[in-house]
Amino acid sequence: MASVAIATDTNCGLQPEEAKALGIYMLPMSFLINDKVVREGVDITQKEFFERLSDPNFKVSTSQPSPAEVTDLWDEALKDHDSVVYIPMSSGLSNSCQTAKMLAQDYDGRVEVVDNKRISVTMLLSIYDALTLVKAGWSTKQIREKLEEEAANSSIYIMVDTLSFLKKGGRVTPAAALIGSVLHIKPVLQIQGEKLDAYAKARGTKQAKKIMIEAIRKDMDGRFKWFVDKGEAVINYSWSEGDDPEEVKKWHTELEEAFPGYEITGQPLSLVIGCHIGPGSLAVTVSRKIVL
Repeated sequence: MASVAIATDTNCGLQPEEAKALGIYMLPMSFLINDKVVREGVDITQKEFFERLSDPNFKVSTSQPSPAEVTDLWDEALKDHDSVVYIPMSSGLSNSCQTAKMLAQDYDGRVEVVDNKRISVTMLLSIYDALTLVKAGWSTKQIREKLEEEAANSSIYIMVDTLSFLKKGGRVTPAAALIGSVLHIKPVLQIQGEKLDAYAKARGTKQAKKIMIEAIRKDMDGRFKWFVDKGEAVINYSWSEGDDPEEVKKWHTELEEAFPGYEITGQPLSLVIGCHIGPGSLAVTVSRKIVL
């Protein structure tokens, strides 16, 4: 049986040691911080990043991995495997996926690049699904096709603590950000496939959490009911690493109470998402888990 390696990038939220334990080949995402290139999980931890993000002197922007970094990762994986399934972040959020697809054309079918519109914990679920399919003996092409087939079977809702980081990225006007700060508005954003988009506005954290939970319930009772009824729905959550651990535990408990009978797991937000929405953010997702 041909051996298949799974490769990804740090946008899935995995720590380097976690990826290594799973046998995952992982590409650190790069950032330009105060004119210096740093790599997620190598030169800076998630906790350090979010703790420094509120510092006005901390200037950060995202950076796409270089072609050489991507192909070096694949070449390393191919030393011990026959082929590679590469799972990058959604093509709707970065050009890195399309770049990887072009690079893969030089590998004669030995590298399959998955574009299943995922990020953060939903992207991580894709990795776990891929591992399940590898163990079942699926080929790289079959795994890519299956993961892309599952692209729409997931949704994310994110509470943003402040509009200031969205203002820096040009996603809201300075005036709107100021009003949001004065009125204590907590925007709730959504990712439905490709794009980060507005979903609702809340007055305070409590209302924002309620909106997110109700949004997940609506998805589970509506468009996702077909796989919820089959017992294939999983609920995950994320937070900005460096947030108050007690608040994260509280969010976990609230989700357990809202969705009894479901296994609730969490993972820190990836730094690409964190760079745009800032510290103090919370997210919840519902996705379909591949069951063979």
